[in-house]
Amino acid sequence: MPFVDGKTLLTHAYENQYGIGAFSAHNAETILAILDAAEEKQSPVMIQIGQKVIQTLGLKPMKEMVDAFARNVSVPVCIHLDHSRQYEQTMEAVQAGFQSVMFDGSGLTFQENTRITKQVVETARALGIGSEGEIGKIGGTEDDITVDEKDALITTTEEALNFVNETDVDYLAVSIGTAHGIYKQTPNLRFERLKEISQAVKRPIVLHGGSDVPDEQVRKAITMGIAKINVDTELRQAYTKGIKEYLRDHPDDIVLADSLGAGREYMKEKVKEKIDVFGSAGKADQFSMKEKVVTL
Repeated sequence: MPFVDGKTLLTHAYENQYGIGAFSAHNAETILAILDAAEEKQSPVMIQIGQKVIQTLGLKPMKEMVDAFARNVSVPVCIHLDHSRQYEQTMEAVQAGFQSVMFDGSGLTFQENTRITKQVVETARALGIGSEGEIGKIGGTEDDITVDEKDALITTTEEALNFVNETDVDYLAVSIGTAHGIYKQTPNLRFERLKEISQAVKRPIVLHGGSDVPDEQVRKAITMGIAKINVDTELRQAYTKGIKEYLRDHPDDIVLADSLGAGREYMKEKVKEKIDVFGSAGKADQFSMKEKVVTL
């Protein structure tokens, strides 16, 4: 299965009421954990390259590593740039061959956010690349980007609709009660607001801060228009736990393939668990058939 652009991937999920897991990768083992899980579950998948890994490994090297590993899988894969706050970086990802890009202008004024997001959308659409924008601020910390709880605002239906009308972005990230990182208390998604926004914008909605949100809330959100669920923190926790437990049981083993491999296996199981919750397991064949029809 070749790489698939984000708009095609998420439109199919949106129309068929399941969610695509957008899983953040940080090194070779985490890439393989995501791909192995998707292959075993026969699920389409997004691999996110975020700001922290760009700072440490670089945008192009990380993209090339995903390319190399993904050639061996049969399921639809989309490589997504997450939370870019620079237009130049977003264009670098476009030039590098990403299938989906997010420009996060939520820290800017509405006018500046729409202006830059619209430019990204126009470029992405001309090249057949999916585009994501964000309106409203999502609390917590991700990749060293922090939004204080007092600054995290629930997105209004009016601003979401205005943003979509101004930019025509393919899928929209909104603030409906989630946060990046681990929750201090159980989150309660604002379902009525999500329903209103979804009915107004009529396109896939993105749930950021998907780690640790109760499964039943995620499933309900998917029925209301959520088509992309971002997961990072829980994956890093699983990967780290696997390494720690392996080193505890094998303190003298300094073979990195063993310890890092244990982390990979733990993370793979977490990705599989999320795929089941999102309802995307077994959807690869359906997607493939749809693509053949479109191609014809």
